[in-house]
Amino acid sequence: SHRSCRGCLQQYLRLAVTESRVPVACPHCPAAIQPHDVHRLLPEPALRDKYEEFLLRRLLVADPGTRWCPAPDCSYAVLAHGCAECPRLTCGREGCGTEFCYHCRQPWHPEGPCAPPTPSLATPSAQPEEPAHGEATPDRAEAEDIKVCPRCSAFIMKINDGSCNRMNCTVCGCLFCWLCLQEISDVHFLSPSGCTFWGKRPWSRTRRILWQLGMVLGAPMVISLAAGVAVPVITIGIPIYMGRKVLAASRRSSLSGCQQCLSVTSSVLLSLFVSPIITALTVGVGVPLVLTYVYGTVVLSLCR
Repeated sequence: SHRSCRGCLQQYLRLAVTESRVPVACPHCPAAIQPHDVHRLLPEPALRDKYEEFLLRRLLVADPGTRWCPAPDCSYAVLAHGCAECPRLTCGREGCGTEFCYHCRQPWHPEGPCAPPTPSLATPSAQPEEPAHGEATPDRAEAEDIKVCPRCSAFIMKINDGSCNRMNCTVCGCLFCWLCLQEISDVHFLSPSGCTFWGKRPWSRTRRILWQLGMVLGAPMVISLAAGVAVPVITIGIPIYMGRKVLAASRRSSLSGCQQCLSVTSSVLLSLFVSPIITALTVGVGVPLVLTYVYGTVVLSLCR
């Protein structure tokens, strides 16, 4: 049921494919636009080919048995299922034929074990060495701004301005935290891990412990205050809100004054009956959940 101007939708698809945001989501919701619709809407054959290539690459990146040829200027993928015991792989692209290792993904090394990976700007643990006395201090911004997706190791760049740390890899769709580089759920930033939704780095251990102690000690007072405010607001606010909504709707209709008064009165009376039930459910469910989180998850985190 979502509608867009055809020209706008075509331009939207051009930008999405050019930026490798494949599969392409609907402009109005997270649902993916079907490939046959993308082919029907994109007039340029080159963009359609890029779309198919990006779809294939995303599928291959998500496959744990896929290995990419390490040769320069070669992006050929080798499907290497069951090759752990015989790790010598050969690139199948015509004119390449590079041999490389299944395990370390580096050029083939028959005379020794796999070498440890060399730290780079893309690895989370890679940090520039401290400059010697008298040398210029290197710019750390690049090392902090480039990391890798924890699932597919794709390069991810983010401006180090303390903005949203909830990242979504456009290659494999992995949802991860920029600070700890772990795959996350939507409640990750509510957990006492020290990772914050905004910020340049996780909280220090001291600050995290102080915050958790404050939550444990102050939870009863905060919950009581919130419940004391929520009960009258919900109980009184729902009838007022419903009365105003029904009154505005009845004024736009062709109802007489008596019918408008009757509809508003009935809606307010019904809301007065329903609002205490909603209040009881909100307090009865919300308070135990908050108490369980504070005296369960937070206390266990303090004990660790």
